[in-house]
Amino acid sequence: MENKLHISVSPHIHSKNSTQRIMLDVLISLLPATIAGVVIFGLNALLVIAVCVAVCVLGEFVFNKITKKPLTISDLSAAVTGLLLALNLPANVPLWQAGVGSLFAIIIVKCIFGGIGRNVVNPAITGRVFMLVAFASMTKAAFPLDSTAGATPLAEIANGNEVILTDLLLGNIGGSIGETCKVALLIGGVYLLVRRVITWHIPVAFIGTTFIFTLAVHEFDFMLALSLVLSGGLLLGAFFMATDYVTSPTTPLGKIVFGVGAGLITVLIREWGIYPEGVSFAILIMNILNPYIDMLTARKLFGGAKK
Repeated sequence: MENKLHISVSPHIHSKNSTQRIMLDVLISLLPATIAGVVIFGLNALLVIAVCVAVCVLGEFVFNKITKKPLTISDLSAAVTGLLLALNLPANVPLWQAGVGSLFAIIIVKCIFGGIGRNVVNPAITGRVFMLVAFASMTKAAFPLDSTAGATPLAEIANGNEVILTDLLLGNIGGSIGETCKVALLIGGVYLLVRRVITWHIPVAFIGTTFIFTLAVHEFDFMLALSLVLSGGLLLGAFFMATDYVTSPTTPLGKIVFGVGAGLITVLIREWGIYPEGVSFAILIMNILNPYIDMLTARKLFGGAKK
């Protein structure tokens, strides 16, 4: 009788998805927001994007060469870090500052900790927070080419002014390069969900918690809460950075806890902090808490002993 028992070492489940394929999907998903950012803010936005991506890729290449580690730029993770950082920056940021922030993100946050899969926090988010602390120019938002400089939507709402929802959706507002056109971000987010690069848990929990908490804080003013959800970097952060495989939980319950925590921190900073926006800080804080979330929400092994 033919032996039907096959014994082999793990892994027993294989997938066609490689790191390069996943990173390529992320780059594709960011194309709508990238194109929208360049159209809205012009050549300066394109230059910032080019500098951030080039510095991140070149920085990782040189670091690996100097430390005699395998070259990893072909996995596209450095390009993703550069693009995400650029989309979180205003188009009028000095290019040398964009370069410094990119070096910090790729070398200090990613490479020194061992490269992809070993970084404790999201490199792009941490690079942006570093730049917010280090450079005053980060507080000066850029505005569309066909508009006069004013205030960002979050600042307008804080001052008691109304913001037109169509402007928020189409990007006719001030802000960072990639955060303004919400339609473009939603298209990219849906692409990641359809491709199963990410799951719904973190984006829904993050955006939903921000909306509900904002609604409660503002006496259940639905339109105001909706405007605040569509303002700032919430969609960019929720779909593209909070879902980072390395720095977010692995279990569905953990992802929901992560998203809820990020949403609460975002609203706390927006409403009572010194910064008008809290998304970057919220994701960074939850990145730090991620190992504990994973530990507390880990699935119990069948037949395993109780600790």
